[in-house]
Amino acid sequence: MEDLYRSFQEIMDSSRTLRQEPMCKHTTFRIGGPADYLLQPQSIEEVQKAVDVCNQRQVPWFIMGNGSNLLVSDQGYHGVIIQLYRNMARVTVDGCSITAQAGASLAALSKKAMEASLTGFAFAGGIPGTLGGAVAMNAGAYGGEMKDVLESVTVMEPSGQVKNLQADQLEMGYRASVVKRKGYIVLEAALRLRPGDKEEIRREMQDLTQKRTSKQPLEYPSAGSAFKRPEGYFAGKLIMDAGLKGYRVGDAQVSEKHCGFVINRGHATAADVAALMRHVQTEVKRQFQVELEPEVKFLGDFPDTRL
Repeated sequence: MEDLYRSFQEIMDSSRTLRQEPMCKHTTFRIGGPADYLLQPQSIEEVQKAVDVCNQRQVPWFIMGNGSNLLVSDQGYHGVIIQLYRNMARVTVDGCSITAQAGASLAALSKKAMEASLTGFAFAGGIPGTLGGAVAMNAGAYGGEMKDVLESVTVMEPSGQVKNLQADQLEMGYRASVVKRKGYIVLEAALRLRPGDKEEIRREMQDLTQKRTSKQPLEYPSAGSAFKRPEGYFAGKLIMDAGLKGYRVGDAQVSEKHCGFVINRGHATAADVAALMRHVQTEVKRQFQVELEPEVKFLGDFPDTRL
């Protein structure tokens, strides 16, 4: 393990090469045990080199952004987590095009677009994730989706090869894309927006912020929507109709404000969240014959793999 650590230190400095790093510090759930290694690269070259070391040594690795859609096991992750976040968050505006690195937050991108009087991205301002994750899962809200604004994406294959994909090559659907399906790493993306009125865009963003604040339990740690929307249904309504509003396992709870959210009331464990979500799946299937598929990613060892 010391040899592996030295290999990572040859790629990036020790302040960005963390060992036994508690993942509760890096997820919006505020849950998760330690990762063997957490690397925070600041360039495409560093990402390539880190992936190459892992591949050569057959060490498991995982790419994450700001941890807004992630539940890490209480036992942590036995491998290497490569975090593309603040160290890879450069944003450039050129006319109606915005180019940004994968670690840029959607909130920061939305603000940049507004400041440049570019419309079409306000929908993403309240999504608590990074550009990389948003591209991979075709994130969306309030009638807008990433596929509506993407022009091109620079990705890295799991082997380490970097290539550029145009929008029509991304095969984007509901919470799906070729990026997610093939396990590509998003490094950078270009967005094509439209000229607009800055004050109108600002008002739209404020309106959407107010809607989110009034309808979502933003005062508690969570990973956003816990389940994907089943075709023809809304997950939150199914959960409410199943009588599970406020249902708790330990400090994990189905939000009373929005049943589509699972919240951490303070000291929830990953096991609590997993048990709660399994119970929700079971009850919704029993009462309505609808399968709920988690939108949250599970990382590490969980005793029941049905999730």
